Amino acid sequence: MMTHLHAGLSPETTEKARLELNENPDTLHQDIQQVRDMIVTRPDIGFLRTDDDFILRFLRARKFDQVETFRLLAQYFQFRQQNLDMFQSFKVDDPGIKRALMDGFPGVLETPDQHGRKILILFASNWDQSRNSFTDILRAILLSLEVLIENPELQINGFILIIDWSNFSFKQASKLTPNILKLAIEGLQDSFPARFGGIHFVNQPWYIHAMYTIIKPFLKDKTRKRIFLHGNNLNSLHQLIQPECLPSEFGGTLPPYDMGIWARTLLGPDYNDETEYTLTYDAMHVRENCGGGDKDMMKRSQSVVEPGTLRQTDRETSTPLLALD
Repeated sequence: MMTHLHAGLSPETTEKARLELNENPDTLHQDIQQVRDMIVTRPDIGFLRTDDDFILRFLRARKFDQVETFRLLAQYFQFRQQNLDMFQSFKVDDPGIKRALMDGFPGVLETPDQHGRKILILFASNWDQSRNSFTDILRAILLSLEVLIENPELQINGFILIIDWSNFSFKQASKLTPNILKLAIEGLQDSFPARFGGIHFVNQPWYIHAMYTIIKPFLKDKTRKRIFLHGNNLNSLHQLIQPECLPSEFGGTLPPYDMGIWARTLLGPDYNDETEYTLTYDAMHVRENCGGGDKDMMKRSQSVVEPGTLRQTDRETSTPLLALD
C-alpha cells in the first residue's frame, strides 16, 4: 500500500528504496515509531523535530537499520546543541550564509547524475578568506542540504560532491586546521541524514593530498571508499559521472556553471515554504540562548563579532570540500 510518505516518488525510486535501502511500505509507520520510541533513552538531547517525514529521511540514510538510524538522529541534534553559534541564525538571509551562497558555496547543478544523485560542486579557489569564514561556508552547505533533503527522491538517490582545487594556493590551504576539518566531517559524515555516493577531488595539488592524509583517520571506511582523487584526469571522473551531467569546467557538455543559480533559488520567493523547519528551529534556539531576547539585537551582535570570526577562520579553506566527506 502506498502511504502519504511515498507520495511523489516515481515507481523506479520506490523500487530502488526497496532494493537498496530495505524500505518496506507495509512496515514504514512501524519502523518510524520504533525509532521514535528510542528517544526516551537520550534525555540529554533536545529532539526538536520527530514527525514521520523527518524520521524517515534518517531511516533512509541508514538503510532502515533502526539502531543506526537513532544514533544518526541523536547525533544530528547533538551536533546542533554542541555548536549553537553555528545554528543561531541558521537561515538563508543570515549575512554570513547569504554571502557564502552568493559566492557559490555550494554550487548545486540542476541536472542530476545518471543515477539520479544531486551534484554539489565547490570551486575551492573562489574562497575569499577576507569575505567568508570557513564556518559560514559550512553553514551554507548544511543549510543547502537541509533544503535539498526535503525531496524524498534525493533521500533515496543521494548526493555527489565535486571539489575543484584548481588555483587553490598553499597559503589558503595552510590555514586549514585539524579542528575545523573535524567540525566539517562531524557535521556532514556523522550528523546529517544524506547518502553521499561519491566525493570527487579534481586538480588537487600535493598539499591537498597531504591534508587528506591528515583527515583520513577521522573518516569512516565507507566514506574513504567513496573519495576519489582524480588529479587532472577528467577521464576517470567521466567514468563515474557522465559528461552529459557536468558543466564544461569538468569537461562536461553542459554550459559553464553559473555561480548565482543556487543562491537565487534559495533567496527566491519559494524559500520560506520549503524551510519552515529551519526557521522554527532558529526561533527555538534564539529563545534558548537569549531568554527570548530581541532577534535583531542578536543579528547586530553577530555582525559585530564578525571580524574576529574571520581572523579565526583563516583556518578554513579547503575545508568545505573535505567537510562533505
